[in-house]
Amino acid sequence: MAAASSMLTAAPLSFSPLPAQRIRAAASFAVLRRGAAALVVRAAAASSRSPAAVEAAPKKKRATGITQPKPVSPVLQAIVGAPEIPRTEALKRLWAYIKQHNLQDPADRKVVVCDEKLKALFAGRERVGFLEIAKLLNPHFVK
Repeated sequence: MAAASSMLTAAPLSFSPLPAQRIRAAASFAVLRRGAAALVVRAAAASSRSPAAVEAAPKKKRATGITQPKPVSPVLQAIVGAPEIPRTEALKRLWAYIKQHNLQDPADRKVVVCDEKLKALFAGRERVGFLEIAKLLNPHFVK
């Protein structure tokens, strides 16, 4: 029994780590291999398409919902400058108008102090909260 235990301790076990250069080289080689494989796959996919398929590929989705242009009332048209516009773009242009004319209340920036154009747009109200603006624009989008 003693002989067996001396054999285990007699052979030193050592694990030497790989040098850092070899580790980096192996990692960069693996990255290069993956990149080259991806290029081969892309090239094969591109060559298999016909020229007509390549031209037809970049189709845009048709605008729906709030991104679909709708006709607007003359009052809103005076502010946004377009007879037909999507809701999202109308809100952007309305906020641009408000900021350009410095119509936000200095004490509470969430409140818009209406000038004559905005009073006509917001049913004669003097002050409008920014959360109410979208609701007050609804009647100005003609169905």
